[in-house]
Amino acid sequence: MNSKESCRSELRIAIRQLSDRCLYTASKWAAEQLMGIEQDPANFTPSNTRFQWGSSSIRRRFRTNEITSTPIAGVSYVSTPVMEEDDAVDGDFYLLAKSYFDCREYRRAAHVLRDQTGKKSVFLRCYALYLAGEKRKEEEVIELEGPLGKSDSVNRELVSLERELSTLRKNGSIDPFGLYLYGLVLKEKGSENVARTVLVESVNSYPWNWNAWSELQSLCTTIDTLNSLNLNNHWMKDFFLASAYQEIRMHSESLAKYEYLQGTFGYSNYIQAQIAKAQYSLREFQQVETIFEELLRNDPYRVEDMDMYSNVLYANECSSALSYLAHRVFMTDKYRPESCCIIGNYYSLKGQHEKSVMYFRRALKLNKNYLSAWTLMGHEYIEMKNTPAAVDAYRRAIDINPCDYRAWYGLGQAYEMMGMPFYALHYFRKSVFLQPNDSRLWISMAHCYETDQLRMLEEAIKCYRRAANLNDREAIALHQLAKLQYELGRPEEAAFYYKKDLERMEAEEREGPNMVEALLYLATYYKTQKRFEEAEVYCTRLLDFTGPEKETAKSLLRGMRTTQSGFPSMDVEHFSP
Repeated sequence: MNSKESCRSELRIAIRQLSDRCLYTASKWAAEQLMGIEQDPANFTPSNTRFQWGSSSIRRRFRTNEITSTPIAGVSYVSTPVMEEDDAVDGDFYLLAKSYFDCREYRRAAHVLRDQTGKKSVFLRCYALYLAGEKRKEEEVIELEGPLGKSDSVNRELVSLERELSTLRKNGSIDPFGLYLYGLVLKEKGSENVARTVLVESVNSYPWNWNAWSELQSLCTTIDTLNSLNLNNHWMKDFFLASAYQEIRMHSESLAKYEYLQGTFGYSNYIQAQIAKAQYSLREFQQVETIFEELLRNDPYRVEDMDMYSNVLYANECSSALSYLAHRVFMTDKYRPESCCIIGNYYSLKGQHEKSVMYFRRALKLNKNYLSAWTLMGHEYIEMKNTPAAVDAYRRAIDINPCDYRAWYGLGQAYEMMGMPFYALHYFRKSVFLQPNDSRLWISMAHCYETDQLRMLEEAIKCYRRAANLNDREAIALHQLAKLQYELGRPEEAAFYYKKDLERMEAEEREGPNMVEALLYLATYYKTQKRFEEAEVYCTRLLDFTGPEKETAKSLLRGMRTTQSGFPSMDVEHFSP
């Protein structure tokens, strides 16, 4: 059986098994990957022709190497045996319990299965108790602190569940799903090392449970931890590594993994969305926008990941496209956190910051751990000059994910606004450590170094150079480098950066005060260096402008034409940017 047929067969079985154990998120994920495998042409119907190979320009664009016959986990691919089911032992009780579970009556479900000993029944009973505890914990948070408040509430079922699942594991009478739940309980209790070990056992025994892989990923925050895992070579491992690389900011490695997986899952919308995330982290906004447009054409009622698309539209100031997206998700499912964030971004772009905050708060009422909403709400409070509220929002985001560079950056902005540059510098340093490829972060840190309290201009220059090397989109770095070099008495270096800045403005067909400043400095500098031909070129260009710079250019030209030696002329030191 070739790799595609093998994957298809495994996923079909896994979808039924995951659904039967009420792991619906994992089942949905598996079903999406099943539909991502190239379909047999004999089975094509007009309703599914979008899966035909070549229908998507995006898939062609991001697949750097065509992969056709290689098994997607390489020659060491391991086929995992299908689990044995125990339906005959407690089938009727299980069906009743599952019905209660699907109706969110978790304790009733657990009660029905209290005397059942089959592995499947034991898992569902324990899982129902875990969710009952989570439900009660959320109720206590709202009762004690409100929907967005902090609380010390805990899941009261964790202790008994840990005791029971630990005993089952020691006795060897636990299945991979029980191991997944045990790992989840250990993680909640803070036993991360043991949780990692248990979750590795779970995914090695049953690799198709994406929930288990996701929990394992959340416990792997460094490349060393990731490399220490003893994982079997299965194609699900490649999905895991691609996602884990993205979380630890190895975006190029993540992209390479996803492009590799496209050899088999060439029509997976999930992979397309993950590629878009990696491109977003690399600030390739145009490619990200194209991918999301394609995703919406293929899956018009998709809400998942669309908040990232709204961030791109916001950054590009695409007001009409963002308005259309906000209306679309509102009509699809307005009570999803992603929908609320998209609508919040729309109102933010319109300058209606109070209304934007209202929607971000609504997103957090739906999911108080929704990271993007905390960060975006912090940005809105910054716009509203409400720095204490902004600081609180950013800190809540960092509590959820300490690797969120946007929250660290926001804290830096907030403390800079409060006139506390030493604190701001600390947070900016954290943000550039987490996201070293974003020029905006380096520019903000440079501004911090330039403040009157610090005046660390050499450090500011280093930051601006990093920003310039990262293709500074705001065109700030080169201009600031030129000004700082002039301020430090380095006319040659200042001329170098003014010239580079001028070349960039010409390439981008931009004019303005920065162009006038660059032309005036270069004209003055080259006149002082007695390179009169070059000085005349810049003076002539200044004559096209109106204002005092035109008169200065005329004066420089008269001086050069009257005499090229011995005549008092304006030194470069008299230039004032």
